[in-house]
Amino acid sequence: MLAIIRSGALVGVEALPVDIEVNTGEIGEFGLFIVGLPDTAVKESEDRVLAAMANTGLSRPQTHTTVNLAPGDLRKEGALYDLPIAVALTGALGRLDLARCDGMVLAGELSLSGALRPVRGGVALALMARRLGLRGLLLPTASAEEAALVEGVEVRGVRSLDEAVRFLTGELRLEPLRPEDSPFRRRAAPRDVDFEEVKGQQAVRRATEVAVAGGHNLLLIGPPGSGKSLIARRIPTLLPEPTAEEFLEILAIASAAGLRETGMEQGWRRPFRAPHHTISDVGLIGGGSMPGPGEVSLAHRGVLFLDELPEFRRSALEVLRQPLEDGHVTVSRASAKVTLPARLMLVAAMNPCPCGHLGDRLRECRCSPAAVQRYRGRISGPLLDRIDIQVEAPALGIDELRSARPGESSDAMRARVESARETQRRRFGGRTGACNAAMGPSDLRDHAALERAQGDLLQQAMERLGLSARAYDRVLKVARTIADLAGADRIATAHLLEAIHYRSLDRRG
Repeated sequence: MLAIIRSGALVGVEALPVDIEVNTGEIGEFGLFIVGLPDTAVKESEDRVLAAMANTGLSRPQTHTTVNLAPGDLRKEGALYDLPIAVALTGALGRLDLARCDGMVLAGELSLSGALRPVRGGVALALMARRLGLRGLLLPTASAEEAALVEGVEVRGVRSLDEAVRFLTGELRLEPLRPEDSPFRRRAAPRDVDFEEVKGQQAVRRATEVAVAGGHNLLLIGPPGSGKSLIARRIPTLLPEPTAEEFLEILAIASAAGLRETGMEQGWRRPFRAPHHTISDVGLIGGGSMPGPGEVSLAHRGVLFLDELPEFRRSALEVLRQPLEDGHVTVSRASAKVTLPARLMLVAAMNPCPCGHLGDRLRECRCSPAAVQRYRGRISGPLLDRIDIQVEAPALGIDELRSARPGESSDAMRARVESARETQRRRFGGRTGACNAAMGPSDLRDHAALERAQGDLLQQAMERLGLSARAYDRVLKVARTIADLAGADRIATAHLLEAIHYRSLDRRG
């Protein structure tokens, strides 16, 4: 007898439909044969599924049985096909009315006892079901809690194969999960750090506020102990809460990467990723035999913090150029070509020289000019071009640390950031994630036009600093953000001068 159950395959951060076709009663060698380009984990489903069925009290096939995962040219990975294979086998043996499975997507990993374990990509499977007009999903409870945030489809969670079969036979009633029942429902995220803990560094605080308000990339340059990392790790307290659409994108990527302890179940927050400088190119950009998300995608709609920027591999830094420009990254492998989202804010920190004390009022720098040049040369000009704001964080003296009062709180700074972001949201018609950093040429013409005298001023700065055309556009974007923070309709000369001032490394060059 033939049985067909709908499931899905995770490709990148999206799910594609897969049909689980099971045919029993065939003539030939006894056994379960899985075809359809399965990987090792899928091939091992045979042992897990048969043991789970036996321990659940379900009949097992006693004839030659073929399991086909269609389409056959799409590589299948992982253990998410255990549940649909077991259900399809039960239906093929006549123990289940397959009509109850119409329009449903099934996925889940089985233990030998029949209990279900969560799988990657619950949100992606729910988005696929909604896109295809299917009525619902049957997933392990933990995966269902993620998928429940997707409106327009019914998501039910089960804890075992027995529960799944009893639901599909009508013996057990399961209500669809509601978004408000999910641990990932909308609520304010807890906060254990605050900008008021940052003493002094008023110029850096201002530059950070401008960067967050417009979604601009930020580079902090200063000696050890000047507070670069302290400031960077408090940037999440300034970020606006993600919209429902943005949060689904963030959660879908985390789910596809198999990250269960993300902290997002404690409240809606944007991601903050801080990989170590020994990270590989693939770890940063994404990839693998079946391309999956890297750090740039895990930081989508949030912040990617690279501490000690010159210590990262040159090749790893260079792969950042496309996502910083386009907001996505395309990874090509023999098995697949995948486009992964990567609309992020890059925050980086570095010392001014190898010893870290160039420009320090308290310690003498012992680096030669050639050593300083080599150190800074680890960051290529094209990458530096894509960092809108470059600001110096000078070392604070002991007397300054003792006398400095607590700085302005994150709440006060965030209020101004959210006001500026709201201005940008209205400007760009409510587009998801729209901010000044993502403005295109037409947006610059419409919203960042300069008067003639301002244009002459910017031209002089470009010629003196040797700025590229890309840097020219980015100065305009930063100036537009500064104007938004000031509540100005047009860019003033003071806004333009402040934006030019933020090209710190260009000025040093």
